[in-house]
Amino acid sequence: MARPRKFNEQAALTAALDAFWARGYEATSTRDLTTAMGMTQPSLYNAFGDKRSLFLSALDGYLDGTVRERMARLEATLPPAGSITAYFSESIERSLADPLHRGCLLVNTALEVTPDATDLQQTVASAFAEIRDFFRRQFSAAQQAGEVDNALSADDVSAQLLAVLLGVRVLARVAPQRELLEGGVRPMLALLGLPPLTSDSG
Repeated sequence: MARPRKFNEQAALTAALDAFWARGYEATSTRDLTTAMGMTQPSLYNAFGDKRSLFLSALDGYLDGTVRERMARLEATLPPAGSITAYFSESIERSLADPLHRGCLLVNTALEVTPDATDLQQTVASAFAEIRDFFRRQFSAAQQAGEVDNALSADDVSAQLLAVLLGVRVLARVAPQRELLEGGVRPMLALLGLPPLTSDSG
C-alpha cells in the first residue's frame, strides 16, 4: 500500500504557479520554489520531478483554471458570435484587475521559451492551438447561424483572433490601460461583424 503524501499537492502546485508567474520560468530558482511551497528540495523532486516537470504541471493547472474553463463556459452558455467577444472582454478585464500586471502565464512563457526547450514550445503551441480551435468552432457556428459573413474563412479569422488576443495580452503587461486594450480589439470585432465589447454595449 502506497504511503499517503504528507502535503496538500494542489496547494503546493498553486504556490509553485504563483512563484513562476511572478518571476518567469528561468528566473525562478529551486530555492524560490521550495520556499514558496514549504517543501525541501528532495521532497519537491520526489513529488513533482525536476523544475521543468513542476512548471509543466503548474502551467497545465493554470490553463485548466483559466483558458479552458473560460472556453468551455462561454461555448456552453452564449451564442457563438457572442462567445468570441466575451472571451476578449474577459481577457481584458482579467488583465486590468491584476494589480501586479503579471499578464497571461501562457503568453509570458511563449515570450520566454528558448529554441532548445522543445517540450515547452510544444506545450505552448498546443495551448495556442486550443484557443484557435475555439475561435474557429465559434466563428463557423456563427456563420451557420447567420450571425457573421459566410464568405470569410474561419481558418483565417481564427488565426487573426488569436494574433490580436496575444498582442492584447502582451500589451497589458506594460500598458494596462482599458482604452488602449479595447481599442486594439474594437475594429477587428466590427470588421468581422461580431458583437461589441461588453463595455461598449450598455
